[in-house]
Amino acid sequence: MPRLPTGADAEWPVKVVDLIEATVDGVHDKVVRPLTLVARALVFGIVAGAMALVLAVLGAVLVIRILDVYAFGHRVWASDVVVGGLLTVVGLALWSKRRSPEGA
Repeated sequence: MPRLPTGADAEWPVKVVDLIEATVDGVHDKVVRPLTLVARALVFGIVAGAMALVLAVLGAVLVIRILDVYAFGHRVWASDVVVGGLLTVVGLALWSKRRSPEGA
Protein backbone atom coordinates (compact mmCIF):
# COMPACT_ATOMS: atom_id res chain seq x y z
CA MET A 1 0.00 0.00 0.00
CA PRO A 2 1.46 3.47 -0.98
CA ARG A 3 2.40 5.85 1.78
CA LEU A 4 0.29 9.04 2.04
CA PRO A 5 2.31 12.27 2.26
CA THR A 6 2.21 14.07 5.59
CA GLY A 7 3.49 17.46 6.80
CA ALA A 8 5.67 19.34 4.29
CA ASP A 9 5.20 16.66 1.64
CA ALA A 10 1.43 17.26 1.62
CA GLU A 11 1.71 21.03 0.89
CA TRP A 12 3.65 21.01 -2.40
CA PRO A 13 0.65 20.08 -4.63
CA VAL A 14 -1.30 23.01 -3.18
CA LYS A 15 1.64 25.34 -3.75
CA VAL A 16 2.06 24.16 -7.35
CA VAL A 17 -1.65 24.67 -8.05
CA ASP A 18 -1.53 28.15 -6.48
CA LEU A 19 1.52 29.03 -8.59
CA ILE A 20 -0.18 27.83 -11.79
CA GLU A 21 -3.35 29.73 -10.93
CA ALA A 22 -1.41 32.93 -10.19
CA THR A 23 0.50 32.60 -13.47
CA VAL A 24 -2.64 32.06 -15.52
CA ASP A 25 -4.38 35.00 -13.79
CA GLY A 26 -1.36 37.22 -14.43
CA VAL A 27 -1.23 36.30 -18.12
CA HIS A 28 -4.97 36.88 -18.40
CA ASP A 29 -4.75 40.30 -16.76
CA LYS A 30 -1.71 41.47 -18.75
CA VAL A 31 -2.34 39.93 -22.18
CA VAL A 32 -5.81 38.52 -22.74
CA ARG A 33 -7.86 41.37 -21.26
CA PRO A 34 -6.13 44.16 -23.28
CA LEU A 35 -6.36 42.11 -26.48
CA THR A 36 -10.05 41.52 -25.81
CA LEU A 37 -10.63 45.25 -25.34
CA VAL A 38 -8.75 46.09 -28.55
CA ALA A 39 -10.65 43.47 -30.54
CA ARG A 40 -13.96 44.67 -29.12
CA ALA A 41 -13.17 48.30 -29.99
CA LEU A 42 -12.09 47.30 -33.50
CA VAL A 43 -15.28 45.32 -34.14
CA PHE A 44 -17.54 48.05 -32.77
CA GLY A 45 -15.66 50.64 -34.85
CA ILE A 46 -16.11 48.63 -38.03
CA VAL A 47 -19.81 48.12 -37.31
CA ALA A 48 -20.30 51.83 -36.56
CA GLY A 49 -18.42 52.82 -39.72
CA ALA A 50 -20.49 50.46 -41.87
CA MET A 51 -23.70 51.80 -40.36
CA ALA A 52 -22.58 55.40 -40.97
CA LEU A 53 -21.75 54.59 -44.59
CA VAL A 54 -25.14 52.96 -45.16
CA LEU A 55 -26.94 55.88 -43.53
CA ALA A 56 -25.00 58.39 -45.64
CA VAL A 57 -25.89 56.58 -48.87
CA LEU A 58 -29.55 56.26 -47.86
CA GLY A 59 -29.62 59.93 -46.88
CA ALA A 60 -28.22 60.97 -50.26
CA VAL A 61 -30.75 58.80 -52.07
CA LEU A 62 -33.54 60.27 -49.94
CA VAL A 63 -32.48 63.86 -50.63
CA ILE A 64 -32.20 63.26 -54.39
CA ARG A 65 -35.55 61.47 -54.44
CA ILE A 66 -37.31 64.25 -52.51
CA LEU A 67 -35.77 66.95 -54.73
CA ASP A 68 -36.60 64.95 -57.85
CA VAL A 69 -40.25 64.40 -57.00
CA TYR A 70 -41.22 67.57 -55.13
CA ALA A 71 -38.83 70.33 -56.21
CA PHE A 72 -37.83 69.76 -59.83
CA GLY A 73 -40.73 67.81 -61.37
CA HIS A 74 -38.92 64.55 -62.15
CA ARG A 75 -35.78 66.19 -63.50
CA VAL A 76 -33.15 64.01 -61.89
CA TRP A 77 -30.27 65.98 -63.39
CA ALA A 78 -31.34 69.08 -61.43
CA SER A 79 -31.43 67.11 -58.19
CA ASP A 80 -27.99 65.70 -58.96
CA VAL A 81 -26.64 69.20 -59.64
CA VAL A 82 -27.99 70.54 -56.33
CA VAL A 83 -26.70 67.62 -54.23
CA GLY A 84 -23.37 67.55 -56.10
CA GLY A 85 -22.96 71.30 -55.66
CA LEU A 86 -23.75 71.04 -51.96
CA LEU A 87 -21.24 68.23 -51.48
CA THR A 88 -18.64 70.19 -53.47
CA VAL A 89 -19.11 73.27 -51.29
CA VAL A 90 -18.81 71.18 -48.11
CA GLY A 91 -15.71 69.47 -49.50
CA LEU A 92 -14.09 72.80 -50.40
CA ALA A 93 -14.86 74.18 -46.94
CA LEU A 94 -13.26 71.16 -45.30
CA TRP A 95 -10.30 71.35 -47.69
CA SER A 96 -9.65 74.96 -46.69
CA LYS A 97 -9.57 73.94 -43.00
CA ARG A 98 -6.89 71.28 -43.49
CA ARG A 99 -3.49 71.53 -41.84
CA SER A 100 -0.17 70.54 -43.28
CA PRO A 101 2.04 68.09 -41.36
CA GLU A 102 4.58 69.76 -39.07
CA GLY A 103 7.63 68.45 -40.92
CA ALA A 104 6.43 69.11 -44.47
